[in-house]
Amino acid sequence: MAARILLLLLISFSFSVAFGGDPSPLQDFCVADLDSPVLENGFVCKDPKVVKAEDFYISGLNLRGNTSNPFGSYANRITVKELPGLNTLGISVARADFAPLGINPPHYHPRASEILTVLEGTLLAGFVTSNPENRLITKVLNKGDAFVFPAGLVHFQKNIGPGYAYSISGLSSQNPGVVTIANAVFGSNPDISGHILAKAFQIDRKVINQIQEEF
Repeated sequence: MAARILLLLLISFSFSVAFGGDPSPLQDFCVADLDSPVLENGFVCKDPKVVKAEDFYISGLNLRGNTSNPFGSYANRITVKELPGLNTLGISVARADFAPLGINPPHYHPRASEILTVLEGTLLAGFVTSNPENRLITKVLNKGDAFVFPAGLVHFQKNIGPGYAYSISGLSSQNPGVVTIANAVFGSNPDISGHILAKAFQIDRKVINQIQEEF
C-alpha cells in the first residue's frame, strides 16, 4: 500500500513538473523585489505592507517607438523587470511599431505563447511548426485583427501596408524571453564554428564567415 501511494505521488509530481509554467501566486500578489540578493526561479516578494500602486502601473505604451534601424521596427516589452507587479501572474505585454516594410525578424519566446492585436496598419504575421513538417502558417492582419503564436515556435511580422503600423501583444509569462534566430545563430558569443554552420545550411563556409561578420 505504501509503495502504491509513493508511486502515485511520484506520478503527480512528474505531471506537475512536465506541465509547469510561471510560478503561481499563493497570495493576492507577490510584487517583485528587484533589489533582493536572493536568487530563485522568478523574484522574491516585497513586503506587502510597502507595496504601492506604482508597483502595478506603467505608462508609455501610447508612445511610438523609434523604428530607425535596419529592421524598421521597435518592440517595447513590458516584463516583470519593468513592472514588478507582474511577478507570479504569468502575463506580460509588448508594443511593436513598424515603419513601412519594417519587419519583426524571425524569433521565438522560450517561455510564452503570444496573442497579437493590430491597432494600426496591415501586418503579415506567421509562424513555423516544429520538425519534421516545418509548415509555414501566415495571415494578413488588418486593424482590429488578432493572431496567436504558440509558445516556442518561430514567428515574425512584416508591415505590408502603405504606412506606419503598430500592434499590442499579450504574452503568457512574466518573463517570456526572446531569441532572434539570426542573432543566436550568427551572432553568438563566442561564434558557432563556421564548419558547423556551413554543414547545417549547406552553403560555402566563406558565406557563413561573411554573415557572421555582419553580427
